[in-house]
Amino acid sequence: MSAAAVEHPCDGEPERPEPESLLESANRLSEQLPGHRVEIIGGVITVAPSPDGAHGRALTKLMRPLIEAGLDDGESAVIQGVGVWLPSGPSDYAIPDLAVVDADFDTHVVENNCYDPGAFRLVLEVTSGNYQNDLRHKVTAYAAAKIPVYVILDRKHGRVHVLTEPFAGGYDNHQVYAPGHSVTLPDSIGAKVVLDVAALVTAGRPRPKAEPKAEPPPETSPETFQD
Repeated sequence: MSAAAVEHPCDGEPERPEPESLLESANRLSEQLPGHRVEIIGGVITVAPSPDGAHGRALTKLMRPLIEAGLDDGESAVIQGVGVWLPSGPSDYAIPDLAVVDADFDTHVVENNCYDPGAFRLVLEVTSGNYQNDLRHKVTAYAAAKIPVYVILDRKHGRVHVLTEPFAGGYDNHQVYAPGHSVTLPDSIGAKVVLDVAALVTAGRPRPKAEPKAEPPPETSPETFQD
């Protein structure tokens, strides 16, 4: 008995490509938007534009006491822009502005050049236009990852937030400091570090643009008088 031919309704039609994953979409955006920070928080892709100069100035002010305390040598390291893999979603990851990590953090790669949150002692964000992301969504995400200390320099409101004691829904201890106060970070990061809130707020404040210099009036030739 001969086998009957089987018709395939899609014969001759091009195969449809598989839809890209959330992580693939995020990586494609990173390639298309150089200088932007692409993250996945709570299953949602977020894109932050390149930070301004005041953001970088404040970040330098924050790095300095951490490095001077010895946290960039020995058992820990101070690193900018390193990815942390988050348990809040199957593809979630964040790229904090600054982190204090265990010295062997690079042996704890999880995926997509991101590292196990267990290697992070502290994460730090300097807010930009997307400050709500740092003050809300990342609070939940970093707490779920059990990162013990989360520091935020809130440039919009001129304050420093220090969050400790993570639990499933956030941080149990949330302290807010205004200019005129100093912040002593928890000893759990590996050294005593004191931050000057006023200096950080001032560093993160954009400086006014210089007024354009007035152009001198054009020179005029002396009038010629005739008798």
